[in-house]
Amino acid sequence: MPRNLITDVAGVRIGHAHDAKLASGTTAILFDAPAVASVDVRGGGPGTRDTELLDPGTTVDSVDALVLSGGSAFGLDAMSGVQAFMREHGRGFAIGSVRVPIVPGAIMFDLLNGGDKNWGKHSPYRELGYAAGANAGTDCAIGSVGAGLGATTANLQGGVGSASAAVDGITVGAIAVVNAVGVVTVGDGPHFWASPLEQNAEFGGRGPALLVKPADLAFRTKGAANMSTTIVVVATDAALNKMQARRVAIMAQDGFARAIYPVHTPLDGDTVFVAATGARPLGDPVFALSRLGSVAANVVARAIARGVYEAKALPFPGALPAYRDKFKPKG
Repeated sequence: MPRNLITDVAGVRIGHAHDAKLASGTTAILFDAPAVASVDVRGGGPGTRDTELLDPGTTVDSVDALVLSGGSAFGLDAMSGVQAFMREHGRGFAIGSVRVPIVPGAIMFDLLNGGDKNWGKHSPYRELGYAAGANAGTDCAIGSVGAGLGATTANLQGGVGSASAAVDGITVGAIAVVNAVGVVTVGDGPHFWASPLEQNAEFGGRGPALLVKPADLAFRTKGAANMSTTIVVVATDAALNKMQARRVAIMAQDGFARAIYPVHTPLDGDTVFVAATGARPLGDPVFALSRLGSVAANVVARAIARGVYEAKALPFPGALPAYRDKFKPKG
């Protein structure tokens, strides 16, 4: 039975690791077998590792894992931790007798959220990455976990969200770390921008705002550069090549615009990875791919809203409120 999680895609496992004192963490997306992958970056301030490998024109076709992490540039160490875990388990691109796990990833900025970032000579993210890999399973927790523990938006606590859907017999799921420079709710009210796409009251069931006022469309952000970024992995069991995965990633970016306002600014590092396990044939290469990309965008928007809906406030002075503390459950 579908759980409305990215792990509804068979062969995908999720692991989180975080440190409450640090107020940061890492999320690893592991594939039971190498998955064809590509990426699309739309934010003006991205932080990534090995995204060049995912260009359709490059040699390596598949990845062993993907990583989303807090910690800004320090969080890039998390990919090395997951890579070490995968190497221990015999995974990786074979070069003679050597295997090199292919583990691209992206990071977001959470260094000023109140947590203790005075970690000394070496950041903790390599160990957090290794732990996230070791924790991976099909039970994908959401909210204030992993890479989303210290995430924020302009007005509410951010977090990790996930959602899934089916189209043409194919499953597509997404996991999002929501640390947006903008807002995911309409003005100061309880309605999510993504509400028209909501399934089964997955983020409160309040429905769309009845009226969007001019003030709700005001440019509202965190107000500081490099303090943002929403990072997403979309997984599907469709058989895609890298060019097709890239097209789905481009289309899935529309989910950001359906859930966050404003988005893709110079202050964001918004990034979408797409990974395909190849278990199910795609069918028509144009229309079936178009339908898959359209559904992926909706799944991304729902995952973003769920990440904020399920988040808990950080226990530090001046921390932003959590959605469900500010807006009590309906009824």
